[in-house]
Amino acid sequence: MKQFLLLRMKLLSFLKTHKIQIILGIILLAAAFFRLYRISDYLTFLGDEGRDMVIAKGILEGHFTLLGPRASAGDFYTGPIYYYMMAPFVWLFHYDPVGPAVMVALLSVATVWLIYFIGKKFFHIYAVLLACSLYAVSPLVITYAQFSWNPNPMPFFTLLLLYLLYKAVKQQSCKLFILSGLLYGLVLQLHYIETFTGVIILLFVILGNYVLKLKQSFLALGKHYLEILLGFLLGLSPFLLFEVRHDFLNSKSILHFIFYGDSHAANLTHIPFLQTISDVFFRLFGYLIFSFPAPKVTPHLPQIVAVIFAAVVVLITFIALYCLRFMKDKLLLLLIVLWLVVGVGLFGFYHKPIYDYYLAFMFPLPFLIFANFFSVFVESKKFQPILKSIVVIIFISAFIYALVRSPLQYPPNNQKGQMKSIADFVISKTDNQPFNFALLTKGNSDDAYRYFMDIDGHKAVPIDNQIDDPKRTTVTNQLLVVCEDLSCKPLGNPLFNVAAFGRAKIAGEWNYSYVKVYRLVHY
Repeated sequence: MKQFLLLRMKLLSFLKTHKIQIILGIILLAAAFFRLYRISDYLTFLGDEGRDMVIAKGILEGHFTLLGPRASAGDFYTGPIYYYMMAPFVWLFHYDPVGPAVMVALLSVATVWLIYFIGKKFFHIYAVLLACSLYAVSPLVITYAQFSWNPNPMPFFTLLLLYLLYKAVKQQSCKLFILSGLLYGLVLQLHYIETFTGVIILLFVILGNYVLKLKQSFLALGKHYLEILLGFLLGLSPFLLFEVRHDFLNSKSILHFIFYGDSHAANLTHIPFLQTISDVFFRLFGYLIFSFPAPKVTPHLPQIVAVIFAAVVVLITFIALYCLRFMKDKLLLLLIVLWLVVGVGLFGFYHKPIYDYYLAFMFPLPFLIFANFFSVFVESKKFQPILKSIVVIIFISAFIYALVRSPLQYPPNNQKGQMKSIADFVISKTDNQPFNFALLTKGNSDDAYRYFMDIDGHKAVPIDNQIDDPKRTTVTNQLLVVCEDLSCKPLGNPLFNVAAFGRAKIAGEWNYSYVKVYRLVHY
């Protein structure tokens, strides 16, 4: 009996001493569950993901690249860093596309820990844990943490970058300024929306000087910018090497896009500046903190419910923003305000659709703002029971609704399995002979199918243009066509892979899964 009581006392003592670490551990485990549960079934695997896997596989085979994915905004490309991030996970998971998706999920879990690590230095520890809990279950965050895509690691690396920059300005550290620049050179390769972060960096260094009352000369400030530039050039060096070798092809395209816009003018939205930034502002807090349903879901709510819900979101958000004035660390306050104002404000000048993943570089921001909000209410000496009750009500309501809106409530898309199954079916119709391949679709590319064919040892022969292949040696005796649109007609289709095959007739057609497969031979 005494031994039992002694063991019980030791256990209670351990729990009391390590309760923060235990709570954090539970939060991290929950975050991992929501991101990794059946990730192989939930992950998105279409053309972009297939293309990335092909290139990452090529890196492992010694075919190194200095260029990354094509930017969605214009006719230019990002740097290659994401492909090199993918490669080790492609190898670890034996070329299964789930590997890079696991990498993204783990970085998202690490972001929860990073919010805790940074937040505990400035806010009440329990307020930070509440904010971490909301990030762990946020449906929008989870959605972009379940598959491999170059913008998806932005929350972790942007938060780490801005924290290092904060430390660099606080400590006036040459090493940290260079490290911040290096990290920014890497982050910019994930997505060009990180140019917004570049503006934050430029403003924070000079304004931080005034907040800290350092009264540095322009020469000293210029030195800090040069240190950041040095690190930036190192981080961006693979991309810059490509530019030097190719007459700055991407840089010219980027400058053309900045000064003349996108040639695809049909994509322009022409939404007024204030309407755009108010929309982005609401999405940043409404979607991330309160799991407010997206427009395609909102109509299913009664109008009065949606209006009241939106009004509550705006009210609580403005109270949280007002609480920033109580933040003790004014340098951190400056960073958060710049992150919010610049991050939201610059979207007002963007005249194309703003997708949710564009906000990924700001994903951690509202949770830090609410960590401060919870902290102010918890630490307040006036009306403490009432204010603590308000914090508990807001947190429990947001947390439970996030669970209700979790992506895991929906059945998995099983895209990876479908792509592999269709690729295997196509291979089965080739009689183990060389073949060309084409995909007829309204919004996909054939890379995902080609990837599975490649790793299965039945690589489709790509057809070269007639200039590079005047003898048409890359044209085989059969063309396998997958139609994702069941009403498509492969004969006479203007798609290059079909047209370059030449005059053909249908030698076989099959309905399989959600597609139709055709086998064409020369007529």
